Amino acid sequence: MALRERSVHSTGVLLGVTGYLFWGMFPLFFALLDSVSPIEIVAHRIIWSLIVVVLVLIIGKQWRAFTAAFSRRNILILGSAAIFLSINWLVYVYAVSSNQVVQASLGYFVNPLISVAMGVIILKERLRLTQWAAVGIALIAVVVLTIASGSVPWIALTLAVSFATYGLLKKFANLPSLHSLGIETAVLFPVALIILAIAVARGSESFVLDGPKITFLLIMLGPVTAVPLLAFGGASTRIPLSTLGVLQYITPISQFILGVFVFEEAMSTGRWIGFTLVWTSIIIFTVDMYRHARTRTRQLQETLLQP
Repeated sequence: MALRERSVHSTGVLLGVTGYLFWGMFPLFFALLDSVSPIEIVAHRIIWSLIVVVLVLIIGKQWRAFTAAFSRRNILILGSAAIFLSINWLVYVYAVSSNQVVQASLGYFVNPLISVAMGVIILKERLRLTQWAAVGIALIAVVVLTIASGSVPWIALTLAVSFATYGLLKKFANLPSLHSLGIETAVLFPVALIILAIAVARGSESFVLDGPKITFLLIMLGPVTAVPLLAFGGASTRIPLSTLGVLQYITPISQFILGVFVFEEAMSTGRWIGFTLVWTSIIIFTVDMYRHARTRTRQLQETLLQP
């Protein structure tokens, strides 16, 4: 039994690392599509993602369960989630195409703290003192980065807020990740078709006009979107949430490294100070989360062992 649990845990960690690393490498992929407008990339991402999801559902014999999930409630919640996800995708692609990958990474560093803030404001959750300290340091970091750059880091904040809102709505829907992604992309599918139809009418559609390389890359947006999501779904059922919470920082760390060393974005002293504050808040937040999870596990074990 112990060996089996260890195997399941190892598989979960491997899937989690794969999913988050995949997301972290996204800038390299989207940089290849810099000749395509961000809104057209998002439209293709919706279309090809839906095709991949449908194929996986059919192969996995989950089609009946998927269609059963199409209730008015789920369509309303996941349709709203899809809007925020589209905003997130659009801003992220714009960040890569405009060589602002470092600021995009900041958004995903801050995202867990935004989720915590939403939990307090919307779900009336209570924070521990160390969590308040982490959120406070993150707010100071945003102020420092604003002063350093001379403008509010709107890309980072939009990415963090949109993805946190997306996650909150997914929590309300409470559906398997594959089913929810299918509903989200199905809701957006007509809009994506309209966007591409307008591009075709204007003679600016890149799918055919920009050659076979771009066509292939746009088709690959489907599996590129679905693979890390499926890996994440597999990891979330095999490893503790505290472990998954630590692994999630693989994505922004990878993006930050790419932004500084591959895309060669400038890092002023003010930006380094701001990011150092962000990393400090994340360390405080992660350590507190991990300790709290271990304490709850130990208390649960003690309760179960009582006669």
